[in-house]
Amino acid sequence: MTTLITHPLPVLAVGLALGSGVIPPRLLLAGLLAACLPDLDVVAFKLGIAYHDAFGHRGFSHSLLFAACLGVLGAAGCRLLGGGPLKAGLWIGLATASHSVLDAMTDGGLGVAWFWPWSQQRYFLPWHPIEVSPIGLSRFFSPRGLEVVISEARWVWLPCLGVALAGIGVRRLLPRND
Repeated sequence: MTTLITHPLPVLAVGLALGSGVIPPRLLLAGLLAACLPDLDVVAFKLGIAYHDAFGHRGFSHSLLFAACLGVLGAAGCRLLGGGPLKAGLWIGLATASHSVLDAMTDGGLGVAWFWPWSQQRYFLPWHPIEVSPIGLSRFFSPRGLEVVISEARWVWLPCLGVALAGIGVRRLLPRND
């Protein structure tokens, strides 16, 4: 998996690039939380649920169906989030799905159950440059954890910084319709 530090960064980058006029702050915050939500499945380990089980790590909570369901919840709560139902639903659904995309770019684990419940098969993307993060804080604060952070900085943090800065720059260059 990618770390919880990294999962919200693509959402933050796109939100900053688009600006608060397109993605209101509450909707941005909800997207950041949605990008982290799939990793609540680590509780399954404490419940004795095996990693490879449908309800184990990178199982149902990493599926496209789960992302779509959260998108529907986002659409239903659109007034609270500060956007219309289509914008809120798409933002929350895509933010949630971004989690699985990052996990599918890691070099370890069992892959992501994108098509649960129709298929239990786990998938990786063809390109997976991100070092898989160890599960648990004690393992994270180790030389292995440092390798993961460096990998995520290279393959996620820096590109996200580029997206955010490019979007902000383009918005500053465009004339305002005040």
